[in-house]
Amino acid sequence: MLISYSAFNLIIYVWIAVAIFVFFLLMHITAPYGRHTSGKWGPMVDNHFGWLFMELPALLVMGYFFIINLNAHSFTKPIMIGLFCLHYFNRSFIFPFRLHTKGKKMPLLILSSGIFFNLVNTFILGYYFTYLIQFENSWLLDPRFIAGIILFFSGLLINWKADDILIHLRKPNETHYSIPRGWLFEYISCPNMLGELIEWGGFALLCWSLPAFAFFIWTAANLLPRAFAHQRWYKNKFTDYPANRKAIIPYVV
Repeated sequence: MLISYSAFNLIIYVWIAVAIFVFFLLMHITAPYGRHTSGKWGPMVDNHFGWLFMELPALLVMGYFFIINLNAHSFTKPIMIGLFCLHYFNRSFIFPFRLHTKGKKMPLLILSSGIFFNLVNTFILGYYFTYLIQFENSWLLDPRFIAGIILFFSGLLINWKADDILIHLRKPNETHYSIPRGWLFEYISCPNMLGELIEWGGFALLCWSLPAFAFFIWTAANLLPRAFAHQRWYKNKFTDYPANRKAIIPYVV
């Protein structure tokens, strides 16, 4: 039985409210993974496979919806879904295995919560694309789609370049941290997160839909507190950390 459009929108509004709650929670509790990892949060798993199994469900679920939508009367929806899959293919199969974090671990709690939130967000988007909306091919020429796809790929490239710089701060098997320098790192501590915000902001624009906007809200709810936590960590760890760097938006915050 299909969910009605009004009932679906109500679910989205509730889900956005949960994202806002999570945002304020994460402003007070730093999620314990990456440089903030702590063994106090229960059993741990290998960092590389943790990232793989946390991100892979989103790719698999949206891949299923991609296949279904190949039969759509236009190819607009497969393009939108394909953009989502492009991001998660990188996060599942490329990014984790480029990390120079041998021996590092993440709490199973983080892995489990990441899987849950990825599945919910992905299912909401996939269900909407498949059962609740139709896009004509003419949408590809709409200014919102054109601006959105420019933002999407701009954010994607910023995210990938920043990740590449961070990864190469270490040689393989090294685990120490260094101050990243050059490029956008001269202005902010987390250009990788800024890139992802731009990317999903562009996705919300090109889709012009409440579920895509909700996904952007969830992205911000996770990344903004994370960026602020990174900024505090850098300043506490390095006495020579550039004082003029902002956390995630140049010259602003």
